[in-house]
Amino acid sequence: MSHVVAISPHLDDAAFSVGGLLAARARAGDRITILTCFTGNVARPTGFALACQLDKGLAPDVDYMALRRAEDRAACAVIGADAIHLPLLEAPHRGYASAPELFGPRREEDGMLGPLATTLDEHLQSLRPDLLLGPLAVGDHVDHWLVRDALAAIGRPVLLWEDWPYLTRATTRPAEPVRYQHPLDAADRADRIAMCAAYTSQLGFQFGSLEAMTAAIGAVEAETLHAPG
Repeated sequence: MSHVVAISPHLDDAAFSVGGLLAARARAGDRITILTCFTGNVARPTGFALACQLDKGLAPDVDYMALRRAEDRAACAVIGADAIHLPLLEAPHRGYASAPELFGPRREEDGMLGPLATTLDEHLQSLRPDLLLGPLAVGDHVDHWLVRDALAAIGRPVLLWEDWPYLTRATTRPAEPVRYQHPLDAADRADRIAMCAAYTSQLGFQFGSLEAMTAAIGAVEAETLHAPG
């Protein structure tokens, strides 16, 4: 039995991007762990951080990250994966004050890279993955780049997934070398759809509806993994 570890920036990225591959490996008998980096709580979010909650149709007093962690556990349960949630704060809670800032340069005062790399290294020493997966950072979300850069700093062999649904909005293909393509069969698609459907707070914002997400994944032929380059 191999151990596959997926390092997800947010509570949905691994399932959205490589849910089919993870499901296939789980059905083959492998152990699957999805470790999500930015899942920390802020008791009373304000400004852009609060707006990121309100635009999902959630009231200000809802514990947004607790809700999302519960969604992630439900998604992991679809394929029997272990879920690990690091208590680090998402970019809107670290001073990124608008959507354009989320997809722009890393703030000079954002000191997250070092602590993230240290924490990931500690967990990976314990988890001892046979296959390590992480984000390619398609779409240039600052948190996705932080995870990619932290994995590079650790220096372990890693394959990088094409971040989805950001990939569907990209105008060019990733330049990094392709190392593996996992063709999706009907079971892979069904499990990926079921995993993604567990993230109910995100479906309208990311896809428009459950039906739109299902149709979009139904059109995916394969999940592609890249070398870091």
